[in-house]
Amino acid sequence: MTTTDWITDIALLLVVFRQLREGRLDLRSYLIPLGIVAFVAHSYLNTVPTAGNDLVLIGALVVIGAALGIAGGVYTRIRSAGTHLFIKAGAVSAALWVLGMGARMGFQLWVDHGGADNVARFSATHQITTGDAWVAAFVLMALTEVVTRLATIFIRGRMVTRAQQQPAIGRQQATVAADRAL
Repeated sequence: MTTTDWITDIALLLVVFRQLREGRLDLRSYLIPLGIVAFVAHSYLNTVPTAGNDLVLIGALVVIGAALGIAGGVYTRIRSAGTHLFIKAGAVSAALWVLGMGARMGFQLWVDHGGADNVARFSATHQITTGDAWVAAFVLMALTEVVTRLATIFIRGRMVTRAQQQPAIGRQQATVAADRAL
């Protein structure tokens, strides 16, 4: 792992740790994580291999990333105070984020320190054609996790705002309905 790899991985972990303290949900809440994954995608995603079972590997990790992202967004608290929304990542949300980011970082460390032969054998056995497939799969998993988490938070934020705008009598019913919808 290069210094850039470490900095990028740590920056992505800090995004959620920063949200363990409640803060205002604003444009910056979306742009910082999207900027980091855009940098990662630009730096590491040179190609998306499609031969053999490359797309199966990529698809499986993208699905895992989506599941982690959606669950992380669901377990993030969003509340309204006046005209502003506030966000706070819960313990489950933070744990899911660390699980996703940590698994990618752990895999990379394992490959760099003795696991490369095992990955090569697994790849050959399962018709995964190149190391580029693994890179693409993990980068797209991270990208999907971030985008789906942010999309879930955005949708939930809109639901909270919509519930706030309803008359006081229906507000409680709308909040309960919004929680049930997720």
